[in-house]
Amino acid sequence: MRLLHTSDWHLGRAFHRVNLLGAQAGFIGHLVDTVREREVDAVVVSGDVYDRAVPPLAAVELFDDALHRLADLGVPTVMISGNHDSARRLGVGAGLIGRAGVHLRTEPSAAGTPVVLRDAHGDVALYGLPYLEPALVKDEFGVDKAGHEAVLGAAMDRVRADLAARAPGTRSVVLAHAFVTGGQASDSERDITVGGVAAVPAGVFDGVDYVALGHLHGCQTLTERVRYSGSPLAYSFSEAGHRKSMWLVDLDADGAVTAERVDCPVPRPLARIGGTLDDLLADPALTPHEDAWVEATLTDPVRPSDPMARLTERFPHTLSLVFAPERTQDDPGVSYARRLAGRSDQQIAQDFVAHVRGTGPDVEEAAVLREAFDAVRADHAVREVAR
Repeated sequence: MRLLHTSDWHLGRAFHRVNLLGAQAGFIGHLVDTVREREVDAVVVSGDVYDRAVPPLAAVELFDDALHRLADLGVPTVMISGNHDSARRLGVGAGLIGRAGVHLRTEPSAAGTPVVLRDAHGDVALYGLPYLEPALVKDEFGVDKAGHEAVLGAAMDRVRADLAARAPGTRSVVLAHAFVTGGQASDSERDITVGGVAAVPAGVFDGVDYVALGHLHGCQTLTERVRYSGSPLAYSFSEAGHRKSMWLVDLDADGAVTAERVDCPVPRPLARIGGTLDDLLADPALTPHEDAWVEATLTDPVRPSDPMARLTERFPHTLSLVFAPERTQDDPGVSYARRLAGRSDQQIAQDFVAHVRGTGPDVEEAAVLREAFDAVRADHAVREVAR
């Protein structure tokens, strides 16, 4: 069976105020063409279909168009909700849509109920595990501790139990939306840390033939059987080095996996350039980036006048301008944003405590901070579901 694995469409998302709907529509067209030309048997979409719980109308219309085009091909599609989606909204009409061959899996309670497809070698069971917000699903899965590993482990127990009751030789595919240990993050994924832990070990998924992951935006192979497809478009300059693609996955009669990357269209390349303004305007080595979306980091010791206007004369698609004078980290002129770069909310709060009273929080105080951040995240998730 040949699967096309994709995820993290983020329909409705902009890139530094640039509307990407046209580029997203181009990707949907490319996806449909790939399904037809490469004789794909099933499409799997591993979450974050939309960029937010209440997407703009134009994004909903594009999603509707994608569903119709996939259904017209007669190729089954299995799709789960991600942490950016409203599971309840995405799942509206799932029963009816399923009759057209597009199977929306947004309910945690259905984790152990697969979509069963058949080829010349027998059944393939596809299990959709939507994004599992630990605080909201721990009761459903009967776990004491609200953590990613606990709830995913419980969901996978249901998968393995169902699979064990099926005919010998049934092959299996799991769709999941999670941060798995070993994956490389970028700046454009929303933080899903709970209890100070974001990642779950890949071993949680043991016992199935292929795991189609979503959440991280870089295409990655964690093991031969556990892969991220990544997002089809770049959503931050941290993805400038990404090769955007989908996985074309072949499952043979015994469940062995062969995977090939299928590149996605690139609406415009990304470039991160840095140096003094005069150097950036004169350096001939930067000529290839003149038509790219550019993030420019200026290292001038004193902020130059009219930098954006001067940059866009050479790089008309400059979208981001960063000022980073060459200074030591202790220099009072170092920006607040630079001091916080790469630090979690928990670390920032602990640094604040240390700054105010001269010593950082002890173990119990750090736990209180962590519980507070987890409570706020859970409350935010509840409110998004209720909107």
